[in-house]
Amino acid sequence: MTDPSHTLRPELRLGLEPGLRALGLEPDLAGPLLDYLALLVRWNTTYNLTAIRDPREMLVKHLLDSLALQPFVRDLQSLADLGSGPGLPGIPLAIVTPTLQVTLVESNGKKARFLREAVRRLALGNATVFEGRIEAFAPASTFAAITARALATLPLILELGGHLLGPHGRLLAMKGADFEAEIEALPQAWRVAAIHPLRVPGLDGQRHLIEIVRAGLAA
Repeated sequence: MTDPSHTLRPELRLGLEPGLRALGLEPDLAGPLLDYLALLVRWNTTYNLTAIRDPREMLVKHLLDSLALQPFVRDLQSLADLGSGPGLPGIPLAIVTPTLQVTLVESNGKKARFLREAVRRLALGNATVFEGRIEAFAPASTFAAITARALATLPLILELGGHLLGPHGRLLAMKGADFEAEIEALPQAWRVAAIHPLRVPGLDGQRHLIEIVRAGLAA
């Protein structure tokens, strides 16, 4: 079977490079990002890793959407991507931010296998995979931040993964337009530090980054 991402690679590059510039990233990063996209497209035909099939749609809704988070993690040392699925947003962030240590947490076996293969094929020395449930993950050290792109409500993310954060760590949760009820339901031990509207090149829908910290942490 012909890999559509290979056939479309020149077109995809022409779409990706302006998007990277719009996000303040170097267009040269298009190469490894498209390598990841090609791997995802190939595996997706067999393993159904994502419901999105069109590589052009993946470019916007997966790659550029994930990379809109990059300004908020580029100065961090460590990030845990909870319920990473096929590596979103963790793998694109690891590709463009080599100083960031990214742990991809995924309980689904076939998705975890893809993550390990992607880390190996892309030679991502700053990415590791934990296969298992989030609440069972007990790393040797805590993380500067955790993120979740399409995992669960804010309270549930904190219930499952709040233990992974250090005292000054924060949850960086990517949400659409309707998240007020989730914020109102936050446990008392946590508070919203900031809400950032995100501009994703090529995406019409609203996207927001919700920063959540421990309630006792100073602003």
